[in-house]
Formats: sequence, structure tokens, C-alpha cells
Amino acid sequence: MHTTKWESGMLDKRTKVGVWEYYGITASREMVVVQRYDHSAKQLLFYRPSGDLTFNTELAPGQWKRRMVDRPPLFIGGDAALATFTTQLQYPQQAQDRNVQGQVTIGFSVDKQGKATNHRVLRGIGAGCDQEALRVVKTIPDEWVPAQIAGQDIVSEYELTLTFRLAQ
Repeated sequence: MHTTKWESGMLDKRTKVGVWEYYGITASREMVVVQRYDHSAKQLLFYRPSGDLTFNTELAPGQWKRRMVDRPPLFIGGDAALATFTTQLQYPQQAQDRNVQGQVTIGFSVDKQGKATNHRVLRGIGAGCDQEALRVVKTIPDEWVPAQIAGQDIVSEYELTLTFRLAQ
């Protein structure tokens, strides 16, 4: 059995097997289960909805429409697991020298198999920050659960915002 503040489940030779629970913290500071995922069956058993369920979805190749989904695209392990990758952000020296701070939003598609593709900068701040945010987001493994509408997996867009803030 492997248990941390953010996850709990069984390991077999350092590989997650069986049902794992992933935890998060609500706005009221309560620790809750945000996902339950069966790694052996590769199946999402439970997720705690949070926020808006409106996403850009692909109706046909190259044809996108913003609409409500029954289940959003989810990273297996939740935001805590996603944060292990986004904390690898390196502040570009050019941005530090020019005192550039702000947020960079990276968009990408999550296909029906849970793979992330078509990474691009949606909102940038320049000075090397856009490229660094794109580099980091591309390191996130293809461990996504695709969005669903009416029980069918669909291709959708996911947006991830990374913050560049200089220490005071």
C-alpha cells in the first residue's frame, strides 16, 4: 500500500495497480477524494466535478464548437498530480532581466484515447516565458481521461495557465 497526502493505492514493482484514490482540497479547506481510478482496468470510477463544464469540442475534423460536456478532460491524479509537472517551470533569464511577470495559457487537444496533441500558446507574455510554459506542458505524460458527452468519449481542448512571478 502506498499513501501520501495526495494519493493512495497499491504498487506492484513501482507500478500503480488496482483502484487508487486521489485527493484535493476544497475552497473551504476540506480534504476530499477528487478521483478514483482503476489503473489495472484503465478506467475512471469517480471524479468530483468542479468549475465550468463548457469546453471546445471537435464536432468533425477541424470543426470546433464550445459546448457543455458531461465529463471534462481529466488528468489522472487530479490537480495535485498535474502540479508535479508544472512546478518544473524555469524562469527565463531574459524575463527576469526585463522584470516580465504574468500568466501564460497553453491550450492543447485531448483525444479520445487520452493523448494530448496540438500544444500552442493561447495567451503569452513574451521574454521566453511562452516557450518555457510550452516546454513544460509538453512534458506532461499522456495520462488523460477524455471528455464525454452522452457516454461517448470526445476530442476536446484543455487550457492550462502557468504563472511567472518574480520573488520580492
